[in-house]
Amino acid sequence: MSKKDEKNSTIKVKLVKSPIGRRKSHRDTVKGLGLRRVNSERTLEDTLCVQGMLRKVSYMVDVIDS
Repeated sequence: MSKKDEKNSTIKVKLVKSPIGRRKSHRDTVKGLGLRRVNSERTLEDTLCVQGMLRKVSYMVDVIDS
């Protein structure tokens, strides 16, 4: 069974470091993930785009649940 046949898998992400003073593209990526403040959390769909965004800013976020 492919991943699309299963129920939609999600990832819970938490911003643990401030994007202040980081590269603009990294700040924009954090904003694109829907994270605003330190300790803010979002539940996102587990897609390749989201995984790439998380990989780019992995030093600022923690994946809580997958």
